[in-house]
Amino acid sequence: MNISALLSYVDHTLLAPESTWNDIRELCDDAIKYKTATVCIPPYFVSDVVNYIDGRLPVCTVIGFPNGYSTSKVKCFEAQDAIENGASEVDMVVNIGLIKDKQYNSVLDEITSVKKVCGNKILKVIIETCLLTLDEKIHMCRVVSDSGADYIKTSTGFSNGGATFEDISILKKYCAPHVKIKAAGGISSIDDAEKFIELGASRLGTSRIIKLVKALANI
Repeated sequence: MNISALLSYVDHTLLAPESTWNDIRELCDDAIKYKTATVCIPPYFVSDVVNYIDGRLPVCTVIGFPNGYSTSKVKCFEAQDAIENGASEVDMVVNIGLIKDKQYNSVLDEITSVKKVCGNKILKVIIETCLLTLDEKIHMCRVVSDSGADYIKTSTGFSNGGATFEDISILKKYCAPHVKIKAAGGISSIDDAEKFIELGASRLGTSRIIKLVKALANI
């Protein structure tokens, strides 16, 4: 896969809590230059980023982030606020405790409620695969498939692990065909990025790929 094609899969991401406007603006400049799929940034910056980017690429943000244990009403409010500020895509973290308690219908209700708020905007559901058993991952594939969400996403990048090849294979096997997959967290090489795509990922959440591309350009 050539680099331009690879970059078209990337949600160019900066979610560190210490991020400044200058950091975010640099992220946007790189995303525009390298033609990534989106920029993924904290909710606080959405309105300013939408104005700065001025339609040159979609803006993605996160809700219930990074722990997922806000109430459903709070997540719906966050999603509504993000969309009103101009976000085209929303990545939500599910309630991991509900999964552990096998309250899958409650998880489904929450995702469905957030998707209703999002309407025709893209909703990606972060299930934090590093915290789940195989059985829980399979159940969440079915939940997300039934929810109306557009993507299932592996990780926040803020827990104890990120995307793995095994997880992408599992999500691909057990999700309905209409559910796309986003690999995120710890994608550290171009070879790994290409492998995730080969296994079925339609998006890559990463802050590193453009850095690697820049480094290659300077060789």
